[in-house]
Amino acid sequence: MRYLFHCLFLFCSTNLVSAQTDDHVYFTNGFKLGELTDSSVMIWTRLCRAPSAVPIYHQQKPSTFRHPLDFDNDMPVDQMDGAVPGAFGQLQIQLTATDTIILSNWEYVSAYCDYTFKQYIGGLLPSTEFQVEIRGRKREGAPVSTITGAFTTSPAQDEIVPVVFTSSTCQYFWSYDDPVRGFRLYDSMLDLAPDFHCQTGDYIYYDKPGPMAYTIELARHKWHAMNSWPSLREFYLTTPLYIQKDDHDLLRDDASPYSQAFGELSFSDGWRIWKEQTPIAENSFRTFRWGRDLQIWLVEGREFRSNNRSVDGPDKSIWGEEQKSWFRQSVMASDASFKLLISPTPVVGPDRNNKSDNHANSSFATEGAWLREFLVANNMFVINGDRHWQYVARDPVTGLMEFSQGPSSDVHAQGWDPKDLRPEHQFLRVAGGFLATSIFRENGQPVIEFIHYDVAGRVVHRERIEKDW
Repeated sequence: MRYLFHCLFLFCSTNLVSAQTDDHVYFTNGFKLGELTDSSVMIWTRLCRAPSAVPIYHQQKPSTFRHPLDFDNDMPVDQMDGAVPGAFGQLQIQLTATDTIILSNWEYVSAYCDYTFKQYIGGLLPSTEFQVEIRGRKREGAPVSTITGAFTTSPAQDEIVPVVFTSSTCQYFWSYDDPVRGFRLYDSMLDLAPDFHCQTGDYIYYDKPGPMAYTIELARHKWHAMNSWPSLREFYLTTPLYIQKDDHDLLRDDASPYSQAFGELSFSDGWRIWKEQTPIAENSFRTFRWGRDLQIWLVEGREFRSNNRSVDGPDKSIWGEEQKSWFRQSVMASDASFKLLISPTPVVGPDRNNKSDNHANSSFATEGAWLREFLVANNMFVINGDRHWQYVARDPVTGLMEFSQGPSSDVHAQGWDPKDLRPEHQFLRVAGGFLATSIFRENGQPVIEFIHYDVAGRVVHRERIEKDW
C-alpha cells in the first residue's frame, strides 16, 4: 500500500505516456533480483512499449564524463537517446526449482508506478537454484512476451561455502565505453559468475547533461536509459543485486534532506523514484548473511544525515541515531567470520580537502572517528563507493582497511592525482574498474581476498587476509 501511495504521488506529478498501438509488450529494461536471502527474493521489472531503446545519436564530448554534444534538454523525452516508453499490461512470475514451482497471479502494472512491478517471494529453501520466467501481455488473450533468468538463494547461516561477489559504483550514462553493450565492466563481472553484486550508489546521475533531470519524467528517463544497456540487462538476469543510493541518483551532488530542489525535482521526489525503480523493500539500511563466513551491512547515507554545512560535533551525523543503534546491535550479534560494511561513501579515504559530505572529511570528523574505532574493534572491513578512483587504504590511527571500487568506466575516472600517493594508500589507481571479494576456506581457515579489476576484467591488485582473531 505504501508503495502504491508513492506511485500515485509520482503519477500526479507527471504526464501519462500516450496510448499504445502495438498489441505487444516488452521487457526492454530487463529485470532485477533484489534483497536475496536464504528464503526470499524481491523481483523488479518494467513493461515497455518497444523492443529496444531509442538509439544513441548524439556524439560524446571528448573529455572526462563524455557529456553529449548539442543536447536539447527540452526535446520530447521519448525522443531522447536511450528512451524506453512504458506500456500498460499484465505480468506473471514463475520460479522453478528441482521439485518446486511457484506461479504468481497475473497482475496489472500502472502508469502511476511508471509501469514498474515489484514482487516479494518468500518460503524458499537455502542454497537452491531457481529458474525465473516473467511473462507479460497487454491484456488477457493478447500475445505473451517472456524473459528468463536464474538465481540461487543464499546458504543457511551455519553452512560453510565459498562466496564470490562483485561491487561497483559511479556510472553516468554518457560515460559508456562500449557503444553497443554500454559498460564493459558488466561483461567482465559476468565472466566471474558472482553469487551477487553490490551497487554502491550513483547508478545514474540526475545532475549531468543528457538530460539534466529537472522533472520527475526526466529523472525516470535516466533509469530507463541505463537499464536498457545490453550489458546491464544480461548481467542482472542471473546476478542478484543489493543496491544503495547516493547523492546523484537521489537529487544532485552532496544531496541531503536540506538540499534545495533541482529544477522541479525535490529530495522527496528523488527518494520516491528510487524506491520505484529498484528491487528493494521498505528499509534502506539492512544486513544479509551468506553462510558461516560472511555477513554484509548496507547502510543509508542520505536520508537521515545532518546538514553538511553545520558545525561538527557529537550530534552531527550521516547515519542518524536509529541506524547507528541498529548497526551497533546487529554487528555485535553477528558470529560471521568476516563482516563487511558496504558504504556508498568513504570512511577512511584519504579524500579531497574540498569535500564535506562523508566520514573521511573533517565536516563529519566526530562520527567518522567513532565509526572507524567501532569497525576495527569488531574486525570489519569497508567497501566504499562514490570515489572516482580505485584504492586500498589503511587508516593510520586505527588500522581500518577500506577498498574503493573506482568508477564504472575509465572516462569517468578523475578527482585524484595518481602521483599523490599518501601513507594510507596500499594501492592507488585512477581508472575505472570493479572489486571482487572472495571468501573461502584453506586448510579449514577462513580467508578473504579483495581483488581489484580494470574494466576489461584484468586483475590490477589483490589483498589476501586470513582470519586470525
